[in-house]
Amino acid sequence: MKITCIAIHLLFISAVEAFVATPRTSSVTRIYSSVDDDNNNLSEAERMKQKAQELREQIRSMEEKLGADRRRNYDSLQTETTNANEPTLRKKRVLVAGANGRLGSMVCRYLLRTHPDTEVVAAVHVIGENSPTSRGYGRLSYEVGAEDGIGRIGAAWSSEDRTATFEYDPQGMEGYNLQNLRLVECELLDPVQCQTVVEGCDAVIWCATDFNGNAPRAVASLNFAFLFRAVSRPAKGRVEVEGLENMLGALKVARQDAERKRRLIGDSSQNNDPINFVHVSMAPGTYSDFETPFGSFWGIKSSGEKIIREDFPSLTSTILQLCEYDDTFVEENLELQYKDVTSNPSEVDEKNRRRINRRDAARAAVDALLNKDLIGKTVQVWTDSKELW
Repeated sequence: MKITCIAIHLLFISAVEAFVATPRTSSVTRIYSSVDDDNNNLSEAERMKQKAQELREQIRSMEEKLGADRRRNYDSLQTETTNANEPTLRKKRVLVAGANGRLGSMVCRYLLRTHPDTEVVAAVHVIGENSPTSRGYGRLSYEVGAEDGIGRIGAAWSSEDRTATFEYDPQGMEGYNLQNLRLVECELLDPVQCQTVVEGCDAVIWCATDFNGNAPRAVASLNFAFLFRAVSRPAKGRVEVEGLENMLGALKVARQDAERKRRLIGDSSQNNDPINFVHVSMAPGTYSDFETPFGSFWGIKSSGEKIIREDFPSLTSTILQLCEYDDTFVEENLELQYKDVTSNPSEVDEKNRRRINRRDAARAAVDALLNKDLIGKTVQVWTDSKELW
């Protein structure tokens, strides 16, 4: 019955449209008793068509004025939920430590593209004329899309002035959300600098590491590159422990200050902050162990994870032990697999080779900010697994 009514309604509309579009002939006079009525209906139809055309022109003009903002507002509505009891990144500030690294730059990209209402603070190592990290911000600039259009990327503050030097073209970079990116230089071994960059931040994603660099794949696969950097530069390993502790302490103070201000102004709204700290680590057994001036490689990694679990209980945190990175043979956008190893963080799976593409690893790091089930846990993460025997 409902289908029949719809069909009749559609036939009626078609008949009306045909009537309006058909020139008036003598056959029409059999329907209407006077020519005046026919002319009145014709003029009314023309008037409505003209009105519709005017409305279309108004809509087109509004879209041209809104430009990129129209798309950005639409994206923000689709990205975030409105449940006040759930963690959200909307109108939050997230700091990414190690933002110019391979994974850190991808984390920044994923945050900007999928959370358009989130401010991203990209913390990179101090870069100067005598700095070993003189490669600049090329990797981060490439990942976030700042190299498109007229964009350029620089330090958020320098010795000359403390104003951002980042620019972007809203026409050529529509959808990149680069207006939400703030770049800061930070020496993680300096607690004062850590307190400065983390001020006002709601969460931190820790991707920083001393054991990183641009090494040939063949050398890196044999771990010679890791061993060489650890021995040739005795400072290697300090960021994993000392730098991590500095950032955790700074974040703890920042969150305490934010809570104190909230109580002073009498804000009784539901706390929907994301998880305070997501620590991106490596699954044990991913690489062979080796000695450094500060102890074994896995011993350093384990010490950093222990600091999070035992020394900063007031912060909500998650430790992600990412399995072997493979951007060549493992596809992107695969389903994330998790295994809770909180009771045994040093667990090694000797029966399976677990791998993950770095872009999926970046997605896992950002998603962990909103996953309350991961609070206080250490989990191994991968997307591809194959039995070894």
